[in-house]
Amino acid sequence: MIQVEVSREEPWPDTDWGALATRAAHAAFERTPHGDLATSPALVEVSIRLTGDEEVRQLNAQYRGKDKPTNVLSFAMVQPDLLDTVTRNSDDGEVLLGDIVLAHGVCTREAVERAIPLTDHVMHLVVHGVLHLLGHDHQGDGEADAMEAIERDALASLGLADPYRIREDD
Repeated sequence: MIQVEVSREEPWPDTDWGALATRAAHAAFERTPHGDLATSPALVEVSIRLTGDEEVRQLNAQYRGKDKPTNVLSFAMVQPDLLDTVTRNSDDGEVLLGDIVLAHGVCTREAVERAIPLTDHVMHLVVHGVLHLLGHDHQGDGEADAMEAIERDALASLGLADPYRIREDD
């Protein structure tokens, strides 16, 4: 079972982020080899923090050496290739997969630039963040294409537009 915990700080609007993030996380999981975790008895938790640009800037500087805010950061707590082993062998059947942190100002600006609702953009970034937690990356062209294909499929299942097509059409 996948459990998504969301914490929200001002200036994030009061929206049902938990429900949106849960839908997005499930869509991401279901399109990976770890999709069976969505229905397994093991509890796999993803923590999502909706915070401000300054906190994300500090985390980005500390962990990635980039002193600027970014839209989303992911911090895996379990190596993806060990996830199945860890969930089977955890004492209480619970595993914290990792944390995803989103910056309000950056996310809002990007949503406005793309002329999409903030909720849609956040769902995309949750899908993106979960895929990072599951070991996907976009450093090389092949990796980027593979990760984008999963994102496109997950977002289509959620009824959301392809964010990469929007960018390519500009």
